[in-house]
Amino acid sequence: MNTDIQRLVDITKDISPKSFINSSNELIIVPKINIYFRLEDVKNELDFKCKVIAWLSRPSHKGVSVYWQNGIRKILNQLLETNFSKDDMDLIYTYLGNDVNRPLCEKFIQSNYDLTMLREKYDAEIMSHSK
Repeated sequence: MNTDIQRLVDITKDISPKSFINSSNELIIVPKINIYFRLEDVKNELDFKCKVIAWLSRPSHKGVSVYWQNGIRKILNQLLETNFSKDDMDLIYTYLGNDVNRPLCEKFIQSNYDLTMLREKYDAEIMSHSK
């Protein structure tokens, strides 16, 4: 693991003290509810941030109790230095969750998390369905 990734893992461990890397090279962020992502293809900070968005966006707004949603959203926001709301995470999960669109995720991160691009995508889809 390169030093940039190790630094991000260390930050994760500071934010989520029970987090750890298991023998399968998975970063277990919230062990109690098995929130994790694989590190094997993480080569740089952008890859790491894409993984955070891909794998923490869903549990940060649905699929787990409100208590855990809030906790995971807090972890995600601290890791990315953002302040996404539950509604923001719904939009992010819709277009970027589960790593469904890595190029768009990279563009989103590089835009300093400009939600406008995701809202425009959402609006365009709504308009195309209403025709």
